[in-house]
Parts: sequence; C-alpha cells; structure tokens
Amino acid sequence: MNKPIRKAAVIGSGVMGSGIAAHLANVGIPCLLLDMVPKQLTDEETAKGLSLEHPAVRNRLAASAIAKLTKTKPAPLYDDSFAARITPGNLEDHLAQIADVDWVIEVVVENLQVKKELLRKVEQHWKPGTVVSSNTSGISINAMSADCSDEFRKHFMGTHFFNPPRYMKLLEIIPGERTDRDLVGRMKTFCETVLGKGVVLAKDTPNFIANRIGTYGLLITLQEMLDKGYTVEEVDAVTGPAMGRPKSATFRTLDLVGLDTFVHVADNVYANVADAAEKKAFESPEVLKSMVAKGWLGEKSGQGFYLKRKGSNGSEIHSLNLQTMEYQPQKKASSGSLEAAKLAKGAREKTKALITGGDRYSDLAWNIMKQVLVYSAEKVGEIADSIQEIDEAMKWGFNWEMGPFETWDAIGLVKSVEKMEKEGLSVPAWVKDWISQGNTSFYRKDNGSLFYVHGGQYKQVEERPEVISLRTLKEQNRVVKSNSGASLIDLGDGVVCLEFHSPNNAIGADILTMIQQSVDEVRTNFEGMVVANQGRNFCVGANLMLLLMEAQDEEWDEVDAIIRMFQNTMYKLKRLEKPVVAAPHRMTLGGGVEACMPADQVIASAETYYGLVEVGVGLIPAGGGCKEMALRVSQHVRHPDADLQPFINQVFETIGMAKVSTSGHDAKRLGYLRPTDRVLANQDHLIYEAKQAVLRMAQAGYEPIREEKIRVVGSEGKAVLQLGAIAMKESGYISDHDLLIAKKLAHVLAGGDVPAGSLVTEQYMLDLEREAFLSLTGEPRTQQRMQHMLTKGKALRN
Repeated sequence: MNKPIRKAAVIGSGVMGSGIAAHLANVGIPCLLLDMVPKQLTDEETAKGLSLEHPAVRNRLAASAIAKLTKTKPAPLYDDSFAARITPGNLEDHLAQIADVDWVIEVVVENLQVKKELLRKVEQHWKPGTVVSSNTSGISINAMSADCSDEFRKHFMGTHFFNPPRYMKLLEIIPGERTDRDLVGRMKTFCETVLGKGVVLAKDTPNFIANRIGTYGLLITLQEMLDKGYTVEEVDAVTGPAMGRPKSATFRTLDLVGLDTFVHVADNVYANVADAAEKKAFESPEVLKSMVAKGWLGEKSGQGFYLKRKGSNGSEIHSLNLQTMEYQPQKKASSGSLEAAKLAKGAREKTKALITGGDRYSDLAWNIMKQVLVYSAEKVGEIADSIQEIDEAMKWGFNWEMGPFETWDAIGLVKSVEKMEKEGLSVPAWVKDWISQGNTSFYRKDNGSLFYVHGGQYKQVEERPEVISLRTLKEQNRVVKSNSGASLIDLGDGVVCLEFHSPNNAIGADILTMIQQSVDEVRTNFEGMVVANQGRNFCVGANLMLLLMEAQDEEWDEVDAIIRMFQNTMYKLKRLEKPVVAAPHRMTLGGGVEACMPADQVIASAETYYGLVEVGVGLIPAGGGCKEMALRVSQHVRHPDADLQPFINQVFETIGMAKVSTSGHDAKRLGYLRPTDRVLANQDHLIYEAKQAVLRMAQAGYEPIREEKIRVVGSEGKAVLQLGAIAMKESGYISDHDLLIAKKLAHVLAGGDVPAGSLVTEQYMLDLEREAFLSLTGEPRTQQRMQHMLTKGKALRN
C-alpha cells in the first residue's frame, strides 16, 4: 500500500494510452505498453516474410504507437530519447509482467463489458499493493470493478487524464465505493508532484466533473444558437476570450475534440441520468447527428463547423451555415459588448462588460452563462463535494479562466440570482439559503487566505506549502520593493522573489533598475533570491519597441546605454555574494534567457520554451547570452589542447537558427540549461522548489561565482563559422541579411580576431556583443524585422 511508483504498465496503445505512457516516460517512470495481438499481417510484414507468431508482429500495435510519439505534434514527449523508456508488448505474451509494476492503467475502448473482462484478466496477474486504474472518461468505476475481489477493489480507481496528457493539467481521480481512501490521497499527491497534474476528486457519476459540465455548456450553447439564429462565428466570438474562455471557443473546440467523440460523451450522460429535464439537455441536436452521419467530424475528417478552403489569397477558413448546411466565408462579429469585453482587463471585467453590453451578443452570453451556473450549482454534492473542485476542473480541463462559481461571483451573485428568478429560472435552494444569510459571494478572502462556501459556511481553501502564490503574498504586504516593472517579495525564511510584471514581462529600464536594487537589498538583508513570476509567460525578451524607436531616431548613445545597463545588471546579479535561483516557465525568450543565465541554478518548468531568438529580429544576444554560451564551452572543454570548435559550432547553430526548446528537458539538449539545472513537472511548485534550493545553498556555506577567463576559438574559429554561413547563403537557405547577422555572431562567439586558444575576460566578450548589436540596430533590414515582429508577431525573412 505504501510502495512508491517506480514502474508502470499501460494497457491500450491508442492516442490516449500512448500519450499517458509518454507522460510517464517524461517524468522518468519506465512503462510497459500493451495492446492486442494483430489478426492479420500488413503488406510490409508479408514482404519481410514474417508470420503472425513473430514478436515484431505480435507487438506491432504498441511498437508502432511508440514510434509515432516522436512524430506527433504537439509532441507527447519532453525529449524524443524518452521513448526508449517505453517497452512494447501484447496482452497474450506479456500481461503477466504487470506483477512487476507499481501502477497499471487501463486505457482500452469505452465499453463496460470489454473493461470488465480486461480487469478480470489483470487480477489474475495482479500483485497485492499494486495500484490499478481506468482512464475512462465516463464509465462507472464501481460497475467496472463489480466482479473483482474486495482486495483488488481497494486498489482500483479512475484516473481520467485529459487529452493530450502531457499538456492538459486536469486529472480527475474517481474513487470507487471500496477504494482505500489513504491510497487515493497518496495517488493525488503523486500525480500532482511527479506527473505535474492538477488533481480533483470526482464522484462516480456519468462523465465525472469537467466533461459533465463542459458537455452541458456546449449543448446549451448549440441549442441557444439554433433557437435564436446566431451564426457559428458569432457564437465563437462570444464564447471565447470575451467570456474568459480559450480562443477555440465553442465550435473550434468541437472540431478539435471530434463531433463523434462529443456525441458519444453526451450520449453517456443521456443514457445514465434519470431526471427527464437533464436527459433532454444531453440529447444531441439533429444537426450534430447529421454532421456525424455525413462524416463531418471536425479536424480529423477535414471539415466540421469549419472548413479550410484554398482561395485566391491562400487558404481561407469557411464556417458552416446551419440553415443551408453549406460552408461560406466567415463574417467577423462586432458589437459594443464585444468591443467593451476586448478593452476590459482580466476575465472578471471582460465577462461583466460582455453580459451588460445590452445587445444581442450580451443576450447570448447571459442566456448561456445563467444555465451553466445553475446547472453547476445543482451538481454540487452529486459530481463533486465542493465548488472548488468544480471550478478547478473547468479551469484545468477546459482552460476556462474562471470556474462557474468564480464567474458567478464576478458578475454579482445576488443581482444575477434575482435576474435569473425573474426570467423563470429555478435557482438551487442552497444558493438562495446562502444569500439569505447575508452572503454576497461564494468565495471570500481574509488576510490573504481564501475561503469558499461548503456545507452552509465558509471553509478555508487548503493551503499547501509547495504552492506559493505571489499575489497572496502581495496582499499580505510582503513587498520589499516595487516599481512599474518588477517587485521584490519576501517569501519568508530569509528568501525573496524578484517578480517581473511589466507588459508581457518584457525587460526594460524599470526591471533592470529593480534587479540592481534587489541585489543590494539581498546582499544586506537576505539569504538569497529567487527570480520568478506567475504571469502567462516568464519573459518574452527585452523591450523591442523602445529599442526600435531609439534606432529609428538614430539615438545611438541611448541604444548603447540601454545595452550597457542590461549587461551591467546581469553581471551584478551574477556576482551577488548570495545564492540566486531562476525559475522560468513557458515562453522564456531572448532577454528572458539572459536574465536566468546569471543564476547559480535554474529550475525550469517542464513546459518551458527557452531560446536566444534575437536573430529573428535581425540582432544577436547582447545581454550576456553569447558570452555565457561561450563561457560554458570553455568550462566544458577544460584541457588547453582540447578542440573547442565542434562545441562552438553547435552554439553558433543554436543561436544563429534562433532555436527554441520544446520543453525544459529539450533546453538541456540545446545547451541553454546546464547539467546541474533542474526541470520540474508541476509549474505550481516552481517557486517553492527554487526557494528550497536557495536555502540549501545558503546553509551549505555559499561561495559566490568567481570570474574566470574564457578560452576562445579566435580568428581561425571565426573563419570556420563564417564559412558555414556562406555555404548556407550559396545554397539558398539564408538571405544576404541573414549572412551579415551570422558573420557578426561568429565574430562575437569566436572572441573576435585574437589567436585561437586565447583567454579573454567576460567584459571583453560583453564589449563584442554590444558592438555587434549596435551595428545591427542601425541596419534598415534589422529595423524592418523589428517592426514586423511588433506589428505581426512573427519573424520577417528579408
């Protein structure tokens, strides 16, 4: 019962099964992937002379699923090499091997009898103490395990991963009536800490939490559309970011999920609920059934509510007219309420602006929202014990910015209930009782702690030490210093966190000033510092708009001053006599990477997309990025006679092609992260882990990073790098301007025109960076690239 999970088996190698196996491999858990034995040979197998008894044939389904993992987009693996952690097998030859694993996950077809029969076979080889779970999206856990022994059922539960398993945060754990509750708690902790999931405990009801409410909301939206005559694009304009929902809104979401899959999920609730009104709500409209019958299933069939067509100006997206059932060019929806929502800051204000706009789109938003809120309230206690679990399930599983009860608070609980009742909607008695007690919201904050309604009174949200909220700390007046771009926040135990909060967390003079002030503050009053924030992205780079404006005005002294300030600030951070740990997440680009490089250690989220991308805007890294990469090569190749060239070639290619990692692990492969840096699966734990790392270094007697000279490849090495770039230009891979940038980059990385093997100082390398950056800033084509990035959000190849 207490044994750790070190090895797993996944049964079923379809999209979900292989994706779950991949994510287990991502976090270092070797996995056995099993599937059925094929009944027929493929043409390729026949040509090779293989028989049905050959192991390659018998393991084909699992083996081919593993092979696809390295080709699938978005990538299921943090690093392609992790596929080696998955071993293919089949149910006839290898099922007995589950006796050697710690967790068995069933991911076969959504059919109760198939699952019951598989569990019967699993139990024959099951070793007591091994966890067994089903990845079902809605079949009863109790019904599935009804024929199993009591001891087996104690170790059996539902673990509903959302697709794709690597990227979707939600994991619903569904205990059966016999499941050991201590084991459920340990699995919850394991899945949060090791797998990086947001775990909610669901009850064994049809479709559990997220799919129950999400499916209801999508069906209500479709019905409202059909009743009132809205178009596909109008509905998506209302039910996307304007309502605090993803850009995929309603119909792009349905196309992504697959209309056949959605109908199957809706049918599961329809078949398993007794209430007539609820059953009616989950009946798929005829238009949906008709589209499935036609094979218009969405992305996987090439058409659904949207269709991509070739037009005179390239590909165009057309939308389905549900009256004529023909595709037509999209018409952009526009109204006062949509514009007001667009201008509002944050999901709360956007939602309020949308529903109070007084036009037909406001009506659509309100009519959808009110029904989803009431339905969610009706299901409290039935599908989950608390409103918090329902809210978290919808945020983590459907990427809503606010859960239903957070949304209700945002629009005004008391007034919205009054309006609902005036319009004839029946609001659950517990909600009205709560309001009658004088309460005006489901959640409230008190001294930085969050409370939610539970059992007719406020209950404090469980505070977990590994989840540190910078917002909460700021509400508790823990800010040491602050300006418009960054704040220094006391994390306790002598550790502070430097938080960026400028627009897009772009680095400008305000952030650089705060870094310098923070270094002085930590030197005097604290044990060490964490560099982290909880914005959508860690940092997208330096303030490009400011640089472009100065360059266009030919204010070269100002540009030089900006770069000097950046370089001097990073150098000061690196030389701080106290430990510094950087904790980046998601997009960490250009200057964002350079802000992490001075740290003693980087603890990155597994979903960190990390890269020195300045070449994309016609520049080179000049905040110490080139210098730090050259220093790492010099430190890696210590012997004075060893050849640096192959390693500096690799750095030149990585920076020159503006490579960005696809994960934290990939950042290690690219050389952006060091072997001593760590990658963490759960982004919510980043600041806590970074703080612990600072404390460990401080307690061990921290010694500051000492400056050392950098051995460089010099003029000879520069010639090698430039020759490679010239060859690419002659082959048509890069433009004249790309070649100019490459030559500048080669000059810096090589250490300029010194002899090969020369030892140079960090300041010397920084001077080379700055000179190259300044000269490129004056190039008209670089300015065109900067302008294009600012206006279009993508690189210009000119």
